[in-house]
Amino acid sequence: MTVSPIAEPRARQRARLDGQLGTSAIVFMVIAAAAPLTVIGGNVPLAIGVGNGVGAPAGFILAAVILLLFSVGFVAMTPHVREAGAFFSYVTAGLGSRAGLGTAFTALVAYTAIQVGIYGYMGWALDDLVTFFGGPSLPWWLYSFATMAVVAVLGYRHIELSAKVLGVALVLEILVVVVLDVAILATGGENGLALESFDPANMFTTGLSVSVLFALTGFIGFEATAVFRDEARNPERTIPRATYLAVVIIGVFYAVSCWALVTGVGAGNAVAVAQQTLAGEGNLLLDTTTQYLGPVVRDVVQVLLITSLFACVLSFHNVIARYQFTLAHKGAMPAALGRRHEKHHSPATSSLVQTATAAVVLAVLALSGLDPLVGVFGSMAGVATVGMVLLMLVTSIAVVVFFARRPELGAGRAWTTRVVPAAAVAGLLIGMWLVLSNFTLVTGGSLGVSIMLALVPAIAFVVGILLGRRFPLDASDDDEVAEVAAADRG
Repeated sequence: MTVSPIAEPRARQRARLDGQLGTSAIVFMVIAAAAPLTVIGGNVPLAIGVGNGVGAPAGFILAAVILLLFSVGFVAMTPHVREAGAFFSYVTAGLGSRAGLGTAFTALVAYTAIQVGIYGYMGWALDDLVTFFGGPSLPWWLYSFATMAVVAVLGYRHIELSAKVLGVALVLEILVVVVLDVAILATGGENGLALESFDPANMFTTGLSVSVLFALTGFIGFEATAVFRDEARNPERTIPRATYLAVVIIGVFYAVSCWALVTGVGAGNAVAVAQQTLAGEGNLLLDTTTQYLGPVVRDVVQVLLITSLFACVLSFHNVIARYQFTLAHKGAMPAALGRRHEKHHSPATSSLVQTATAAVVLAVLALSGLDPLVGVFGSMAGVATVGMVLLMLVTSIAVVVFFARRPELGAGRAWTTRVVPAAAVAGLLIGMWLVLSNFTLVTGGSLGVSIMLALVPAIAFVVGILLGRRFPLDASDDDEVAEVAAADRG
């Protein structure tokens, strides 16, 4: 049967995902992707020990400011991009289909990398947990593949099941850190509140760039609010709210918790304790928890580190599956990936393919004999960090171009459609320099290996642009939506 040009969008609409996710559910999934407890336990010691010491909270605040600048243009453009493609949909509407496909390929590489990295981290963490409680030491990859099997089941089903699982895990891990923060700040910490953290002399040192780097790594996946557009309730209001809330909550949580840990061990001891953590001679988060909340809560935190990693990897799995699903409907990936499960209304085929892809990559890394933390997680997190900053940079440029070509849509809103997005471009260029200039700290590898890893997202972007000649993404719908949105406001 031939589908008429008028009926075709309706046919595509029937294949869309659906759901009734509210702002809180989407925020849960996005914050879960950030793995807040994992960041507090891993990135914070790095920011303190290698970055600007007691001034490390400033790095998380600055990273949040950069992402808020990005979010302003991202949110301003959201009503005009009514498809669940996140970065690549925005870039397609602003810069054209070839740049859009380049962005899509970069996103798939970046999110697949961070997901595989988290599987490696999960394998190490589960083995550490089991041996801590007296169990046998098993190969880390056994735990990684077992986790992957559970994620595959949840990813295959309706998104609301994943949202519930992520919600429970997220509430528990945030709650325990909040309790720790309150206990430390209420007692005054080791030597009183560490006001040294807010002394400009400690904040703006050469190590600030390193703190910002690890802070940005902790925000990976925050823009996924737009990926769940088709499954959101009232997306025109839900997506902007979820985006701003996610950035603010993550940024405040990281900064306050970082400051609380500095206060907990004392400003004069913070750098030494953090460096001991990095050397494997202690654990800043767990040891501080024992001191202020007791050994039982410490054990709880160690278990919640596992749930934090699980929530993170499940969230990224859902994001990647939806990227592939939307690309399939744009004709840039096999049509089978665009099939929706009749019962679960989920991108089931895309989810299964995504699991298979992650399994192959993880198997190659495991057979290579790489260390699960430095070799697998470190290298994959490095690829993902470069990819994330590149994606946001191109998207911010797309926002500026989109509204410049359609001045009627930005009438009376120059601040949110031009000024702030332009500032975001400048901020992200600085962010990219910070990431690349300190890249070996993320990957843990040599300069040569780090350069090759840093080039992976850029290569994916170029490959997507070249393939864009053969598989052009259809941006006409975005133009039509923009006109409809303008008419609605008029």
